[in-house]
Amino acid sequence: MLELRDIAFRQDDFSLCADLTLPKGGRFAVIGASGSGKSTLLSLIGGFLFPDQGKVMWNGQDITGMAPGDRPISTLFQHHNLFPHLTIRQNIGMGLRPDLRLDTSQRNRVAQVLDQVGLSGMGDRRPAALSGGQQSRVALARVLLRARPILLLDEPFAALGPALKAEMLSLLNDIADGTEATVLMVTHDPQDARVFSPQTILVEDGRAHAPRDTAPLLDDPPPGLRAYLG
Repeated sequence: MLELRDIAFRQDDFSLCADLTLPKGGRFAVIGASGSGKSTLLSLIGGFLFPDQGKVMWNGQDITGMAPGDRPISTLFQHHNLFPHLTIRQNIGMGLRPDLRLDTSQRNRVAQVLDQVGLSGMGDRRPAALSGGQQSRVALARVLLRARPILLLDEPFAALGPALKAEMLSLLNDIADGTEATVLMVTHDPQDARVFSPQTILVEDGRAHAPRDTAPLLDDPPPGLRAYLG
């Protein structure tokens, strides 16, 4: 269980509060107007920002002060954070060991996830040689390899066309099924939320609100969200 207990974060004239309890294995879209604090919410959970008050808890353990790499969390950003000078195999392998000193079983695992995301035979290529959709698959492969119990996604497929995005959401769905991860996905596209997330966290008026069923929320959004969605 992921808990945000009485979280408050302030930076200049921006503030965000959250008091949430999210069950293990849940899938949640995070939606709200630009600048409302969606990415800030993920950064507080992931350890890239620290709250002014409150605690981030995972299964009863306080992880508020932990560095990002020490948390039981994988984060996938919009630009995927692939290293251009490394091969695809090396980029994925960093999910296991940053120094890339992989043993035989680890190298076999990298090959396995390459196959799982449809990139078999492409391990020796570099990111620049791949399409946008293929780069998204590399990022998902690294997440799959890490198998952390919490997965945070900050609009990772925003730059993809509708067909490729649907393909990536389907692959993400398979990964979430296989790892039973708790997933929070920031998106500006309500259709993404409808397809992937049974529940949605609305970030509005300085607060990350408790999850609500996605379809009713989007079918009859509050005024602020309605104005944002158009």
